[in-house]
Parts: sequence; structure tokens; C-alpha cells
Amino acid sequence: MQHWLIKSEPETFSIHDLARAARKTTAWDGVRNYQARNYLRAMAVGDRCLFYHSNAAPPAVVGVVDVVGGARPDLTALDPRGPYHDPRATDADPIWSVVDVRLVEIFARAVPLDELRGVKALAKMELLRTGSRLSVQPVTAAEFRTIEARARRTP
Repeated sequence: MQHWLIKSEPETFSIHDLARAARKTTAWDGVRNYQARNYLRAMAVGDRCLFYHSNAAPPAVVGVVDVVGGARPDLTALDPRGPYHDPRATDADPIWSVVDVRLVEIFARAVPLDELRGVKALAKMELLRTGSRLSVQPVTAAEFRTIEARARRTP
């Protein structure tokens, strides 16, 4: 099993939106960065992801999801009326990918970015690198466990 972090702006799609979705499952679509797309393609059913609210006050890890459907074409790229349309995408080469994720847990206590920055065990985490903006990124098993443990601590 691999571990990942996926980001979403809560005003666009929050972990609570996922909790209200049918079967608490959604297609993780709209990723329009090649490296993030490649990470989606590397995901496998059974992988586990931290769900991160970006562009929030404060930005924070808010829960856990499982990958329940492997990578497939992101057909939102083909919809000219949709927010994720990419005019370069075609039926033969849709360019972008999605995976399906299912909610596992909403943390009782979100773990804010500022707190993560202060944890020595997370010093090499991709999320904390200067200039890192990837919406999908790998996380080591140790980083994943560290964040889960912090989410379960009382403040």
C-alpha cells in the first residue's frame, strides 16, 4: 500500500461534501498538472490518502480516504461547458486521469499546516517544501502515521 496527500479547496469540494456523496465516494477529477496526474496514475486500489483542505483558514489535513477505483481517463476534460475542460484533450487522448476515493475518516481535530511545519519527523514532506503546490503528492508511511497520531491528540 502506498500513501498520498490530496488537496482540495473546501469551497470547491470539502471532506464534508465527500461525506454527503453517494457511498461517501467520488471521482478525484479536475487535476490539471502533469506531475499530479502521474501520481494519480501511480495510485492503486487500497492506497490511503490524507485529505488536505488548501486555501482555507487555516489550511489543514482534515481526514483520510481510500483509493477504491484505479486511474482512468478524466472525461471532464472533454466537456467544453465544464470547469475542467481542456481543449487539447480528445476521445483518443483525454490527457488527464481520475481515481475514485472513499471517505474513511474525518479527523475530530484538523492538523493545520503551521503545526505540520513544526514537526521534525515531517521535515522532508513534499507538502512542506518551499514552492510545492502539487494537488496530489506522495507521503511516506511514517509521515502518514505521524499526521494520524497528531489528529488523534487533544490540543
